[in-house]
Amino acid sequence: MTYPATFYARTLTDPTTRPTLQGAHETDTVVIGGGLAGLTTALELAREGVAVTVLESQSVGFGASGRNGGIVSPAFACGGDAIAARVGPEAARALHRLSIEGVQRLQDNIRTLNISGADPVPGILNLRRFDQSADLHAHAAKFASDYDYPLTYLNRAQISERLFTNRYLHGLEDKQAFHIHPLNYLRALAAEVERLGGRIYEHSPATACDLSGTKTIRTQGGSVTARRTVFATGGYTGPLIPRLQRGILPIATYMMLSEPAPDLIATAIGTRAAILDDRRASDYYRIVEGGTRLLWGGRITTRAASADGVARELRRAMLDVYPQLAPLRTELAWSGQMAYARHLMPQLGQLQPDVWHITAFGGHGLNTTAIAGKVLAETMLGQSDRISMFAPFGLNWAGGPIGLAVAQLTYWGLQAQDWWRERGSDRN
Repeated sequence: MTYPATFYARTLTDPTTRPTLQGAHETDTVVIGGGLAGLTTALELAREGVAVTVLESQSVGFGASGRNGGIVSPAFACGGDAIAARVGPEAARALHRLSIEGVQRLQDNIRTLNISGADPVPGILNLRRFDQSADLHAHAAKFASDYDYPLTYLNRAQISERLFTNRYLHGLEDKQAFHIHPLNYLRALAAEVERLGGRIYEHSPATACDLSGTKTIRTQGGSVTARRTVFATGGYTGPLIPRLQRGILPIATYMMLSEPAPDLIATAIGTRAAILDDRRASDYYRIVEGGTRLLWGGRITTRAASADGVARELRRAMLDVYPQLAPLRTELAWSGQMAYARHLMPQLGQLQPDVWHITAFGGHGLNTTAIAGKVLAETMLGQSDRISMFAPFGLNWAGGPIGLAVAQLTYWGLQAQDWWRERGSDRN
């Protein structure tokens, strides 16, 4: 499937097309990348009166930023225990508080910018497919004590009241988390950047740069001269800055959308909350378009698969949970590339004086870019040093082709672990 055919693209509330960069321009700060990270940073700078220009190689929200699952909850791709092992428990708690702040900032943007097309729907169910619950109770207790953040434990019977399947045995409900239409949200951020005087150019990939002294970014049709530069290219990072490209792994993620079939879908799913399981090789899904269609995502690969292959794989996963949906037809399937760092944390930092990077949000971009863009803007304007919390998570070499192979093997290994744990529950 090509991008213009996707569900998110065809349900845009803002169909604005933006010009290609032509000729020479000057600005204070040029941002390379029109996804969540780049536009959030540009918006936070524009709110402070900074003249910003955004260069996007395709169209605003083209990649995984604009066509993801739309789930907004406080988390990083890296788990809390792994973060604490790297930076210590107190620093880990501070980072998680940042991720909660990211959820709140995204909510604030929807409210203050009146983004009706974002269509926020409350509630996330994080569910488990094997029989173990003690750690879920401990997790909920920790969140309540450390962050004053309530999570509600759900047993099998409570889950079965909402989801008509025997696959889920335990879960946690997060009533403060929510899900949105990500592309409408993202394009509203772009419109606000422009309202504040910023400029956004689409189909204008950066082809060359001179980052000594005054910065110059060149495209095929023009150039931008700026005092500062921000690279926010994510899963589509190219060779322009080799250190950035070496620091991330581009990972493909997949989505499919069903035909309109509200009565059939209601035989399987009786909630408007978004659902995701807690496997590393997880599925996530939600009902969209007023309860008429099912949007299902999951699986990752190190190379994008065909739309037909995506649909077959995701459909197999869906029917494993809800065999009653066998008559439900798939209407669309697509993929987008995410950037992962080897340590699974966002990479925020300074490449050299007045040259910054913000990338590698690893499938948790909505809330984490909402706060990371704010933190980076604060740092660039000398308002805070909160960016130092990300210093332990630098631009480590991600391994190149070997790293991609290791990532794929790791993913297959995690799938096998998921399968074995679920088989154990089935035997019991």
